[in-house]
Amino acid sequence: MSGAVQVFISCLVAFVLCQAKPFKQSSFFDFVGEESGSAAGPTPELPVVRRYKCPPRCRCHMSVVQCSNLGLAKVPAYILPETTLLDLQNNKIRELKENDFKNLKNLQILILVNNRLRKIHPKAFSSLHNLRRLYLSKNLISSVPDNMPKTLLELHICDNKINYVKKKPFDGMSNMFALELSRNPLMPKGIAKGAFQGLKTLSYLRITETGLSEVPKGEGRRISHCRG
Repeated sequence: MSGAVQVFISCLVAFVLCQAKPFKQSSFFDFVGEESGSAAGPTPELPVVRRYKCPPRCRCHMSVVQCSNLGLAKVPAYILPETTLLDLQNNKIRELKENDFKNLKNLQILILVNNRLRKIHPKAFSSLHNLRRLYLSKNLISSVPDNMPKTLLELHICDNKINYVKKKPFDGMSNMFALELSRNPLMPKGIAKGAFQGLKTLSYLRITETGLSEVPKGEGRRISHCRG
């Protein structure tokens, strides 16, 4: 290669580098969102890519997503999948839909205190395979939700509209050790016989300020801390 050609190439490289913009780290989504193909044929249709992110107006730090006190009417979409704590308290959420928590397989703590919840889809919690603590107090819920995750350790569902506790919601909930049902309008015999049989490790049951007149026979002896 002649000296003139080498000088030309060096000048060309220097020019390109001078025109380049500052380096910016590309993310996974910078690549999956780009179209592929060439002018030789039609561009194949790609599936929609969900861009998970910190929801608008929420605060996110590490795996904690805080969306409290925002007047939200529904659960935000596309919450970061790595979330372990989701705080949705003090909003106006009326319903939990089937896919609201679909991709939150790492979620351990879900806080929905002081909303307007009336309806919970039977599969709303089906993807929450690691949920440990569920806070549903101060809502308008009329019954304990069915199909709660079997991993649940604590359920706080005080200050709702529950007047009768059925057996089904607690079947197989062998990991639960704390249950709070206070300040619900329970009927005098508002707990079904055997309702807590599936709660093999239950040690704390709080049922203050209700219309309940008695705990089902046999349940009181098995519970070490019962406040009625």
